[in-house]
Amino acid sequence: MPAFDYDLFVIGGGSGGVRSGRLAASLGKKVAIAEEFRYGGTCVIRGCVPKKLYVYASQYSEHFEDAAGFGWTVGESRFDWQKLVAAKEQEITRLEGLYQKGLANAGAEILRTRAELVGPNTVRLLDTGKTVTAERIVIAVGGHPTPHDALPGHELCISSNEAFDLAELPKSILIAGGGYIAVEFANIFHGLGVETTLIYRGKEILSRFDQDLRRGLHTAMEEKGIRILCEDIIQSVTTDADGKRVAQTMKHGQIAVDQVMLALGRVPNTKGLGLESAGVNTDERGAIVVDAFSRTSAPGIYALGDVTDRVQLTPVAIHEAMCFIETEYKNNPVSPDHDLIATAVFSQPEIGTVGLSEEQAARQFEELEVYRAEFRPMKATLSGRKEKMIMKLIVNAADRKVLGAHILGHDAGEMAQLLGISLKAGCTKDDFDRTMAVHPTASEELVTMYAPSYRVRKGERVG
Repeated sequence: MPAFDYDLFVIGGGSGGVRSGRLAASLGKKVAIAEEFRYGGTCVIRGCVPKKLYVYASQYSEHFEDAAGFGWTVGESRFDWQKLVAAKEQEITRLEGLYQKGLANAGAEILRTRAELVGPNTVRLLDTGKTVTAERIVIAVGGHPTPHDALPGHELCISSNEAFDLAELPKSILIAGGGYIAVEFANIFHGLGVETTLIYRGKEILSRFDQDLRRGLHTAMEEKGIRILCEDIIQSVTTDADGKRVAQTMKHGQIAVDQVMLALGRVPNTKGLGLESAGVNTDERGAIVVDAFSRTSAPGIYALGDVTDRVQLTPVAIHEAMCFIETEYKNNPVSPDHDLIATAVFSQPEIGTVGLSEEQAARQFEELEVYRAEFRPMKATLSGRKEKMIMKLIVNAADRKVLGAHILGHDAGEMAQLLGISLKAGCTKDDFDRTMAVHPTASEELVTMYAPSYRVRKGERVG
């Protein structure tokens, strides 16, 4: 039996890599983990965490306005972009330290270097050129924003990576994309006082979400003052004499702004990783191909998280890491369960969703019952804000099982997490009906919609 330098070598210090390395080390395995940038990965350093902090910051402009309806007089308000950036940096540095502390306490060796595969069970550390071996290797290097190299002037644009640390807050911004990253940043920048335009090639934003929520959010964003240009694209970006970015669009002519942000998807970080030399197969997008147990085509090499392009969500990467540990080190084969994953879009208002959209369910089931409520939340009655909430349940008429739950409104993400448990447990609409409401709350609508708003039979809406 060959002797290895490590039982487990992890490439990538994000959520999936850190969780697998820490758990393996806590079981007494000799573990090393290598990260070339900062521990915490996309989520902590340049993704979910700083984004949510910026979402909070951007909401205060509306909170100040709403306060008047409740009897408060708020004085002059002023926003300091540099203070927000510094506070964000302090928090993600704290979290980065906690990630490293957890690894160190478990006994893992922490390496700050890029690591690349040079063959089966073999890794080269680029800072020293040293080669080490490991019985098992986990690749958890995540992904990065698509640079959109084919766009003339793409080098003049920023991505979500740079958006968190701009030297100054732009007065105007054009964001290309219609996914959750584009939508969230459009709301963030608008809330911070930036004149914001969103441009998207599709007919409606958020293509994979329920149509009611997509339309509802689109309307709410435009009512706030965000300009949304659908069925259009940026054809090129140049600069003018004043240093502004000038985007030439297909349908709306030239748009001059301080910044252009590209939010056109993400791709796996597999370039230059040495996958070919180790016999690790990738697909046409560069994602590592894995089986149900996160095993690659190379014996002893596994891949977790965004680099596999299965489901690009932090909790999924963590779940996949835990399944890897159970399977490889606890003699308990467990494959990741990617079904019924609750998801939130931290737009303003938020979207929280789990399960099938009405459109997806209509393609899979003979007849649906659709329960839908649209209303002004209680807070809006005194604040005077026009914003409305939408709640929607998709039910299979044959057995009354709830197939999907969709919410547009404040705290929708929090509700979606709890609804995820209900749908995962296979609850029926009768279970919802038997549940007492918590009053007065917005979420009580989920258990008080007793009669279907309409039915969908063989893909067609009836009643």
